Amino acid sequence: MPSSHRAEPDLRWLGACYFFFFSILGIMVPYLGVFFDSRGFNAQEIGFLLAILMATRIVAPNIWAAVADRTGMRAELIKLGSFAAAITYISFFFDGSFLYLAVSLAIYTFFWNSILAQLEVITLETLGDKAERYGAIRSWGSVGYIVLVISGGFAIDYWGPEVLPYMGMILFLGLFACSLPLPANRSVVVNRADRPKLTFDASLIWFMLSAMLLQMSVGPFYGFFVLYLKQFGYSETVAGILVALGVFAEIIIFFYSSRLIRRYGIRILLVVSMLLTAVRWLLLAFGVESLLLLIISQILHAFTFGLVHAASIHFIHRHFNVSHRSTGQALYASVSFGVGGALGTWISGVIWGDGSQTMWVWVFAASCAFLSMIAVMMIPNINGEATSNTVQD
Repeated sequence: MPSSHRAEPDLRWLGACYFFFFSILGIMVPYLGVFFDSRGFNAQEIGFLLAILMATRIVAPNIWAAVADRTGMRAELIKLGSFAAAITYISFFFDGSFLYLAVSLAIYTFFWNSILAQLEVITLETLGDKAERYGAIRSWGSVGYIVLVISGGFAIDYWGPEVLPYMGMILFLGLFACSLPLPANRSVVVNRADRPKLTFDASLIWFMLSAMLLQMSVGPFYGFFVLYLKQFGYSETVAGILVALGVFAEIIIFFYSSRLIRRYGIRILLVVSMLLTAVRWLLLAFGVESLLLLIISQILHAFTFGLVHAASIHFIHRHFNVSHRSTGQALYASVSFGVGGALGTWISGVIWGDGSQTMWVWVFAASCAFLSMIAVMMIPNINGEATSNTVQD
């Protein structure tokens, strides 16, 4: 663990990396659908394109994690990934066909999606026995998301959707700049012969299934929330403020997440969060014309993402020892946000169809959240104890 006088500057730069990483998410996720719609693509094409953004999370984090766990290079990989993402994002400035945009998305999101798992590992290892501060560091990502969701809505209202690539490029360059000061403190690499075998026990399998189902339920929100609100007469600015409200609730719960985990345990928090997530999507399905119900549904984002993510990161950190932590975070990112997010977004596009039955998109989302809750209840060893993955550091 780094010395205390060195750890604080490291944490500030890690917070800045979170800020820019999730700022990119804040401009891409709510508004890419609007951007593609302005280019003349239909709902099925939009759903497929947005699924690519999620699908690269299946491959990229695992490739980066394999390199990180074998070489100990984590900060270096963040720098390389952010630089390559910024360079390849240039392709997004050019108008092109459906195939061109699909290839462009696949390339730059591959590098971008490789970064987060390494950020998580470095942050938790830098914190060491002060893991309760994770929420405060990670909340900078939520701040970045809020800033760009709100400013993105105003910018698109004023300049139109074509402003999105310019905002994205500024953020990619900011992420690269903030990654440069991260120290290249390589983690200790265990000899292959001495490395404990990575096992996929029942706890890990049920947890990953639950994470995938939950992100399938969030897929409609990622891809179609702003379009859904526009269908009922709300502007991009209003939609951006509503999304920002959800992330503000997420920030608040991040500060209390470690305390809640210690008091109630991971299982109870996940079950409650997933049940409230199902309620959230049903509010969108049947209460979209009520601004009050929309506000309530967005406040529930504190549970859909904030509390679920904090509890999941703690589960992964406990379940995998230092030899497999990058792999563990990558598995979580690829199975949940990757497979789950891609499937949820793609299926949402299919259900959306011509836009006449959009309510069923949110019923589908609520069903996935409920199934995710059932999967959590099946986890036999949710604290990740007594497996070969959890040898003490």
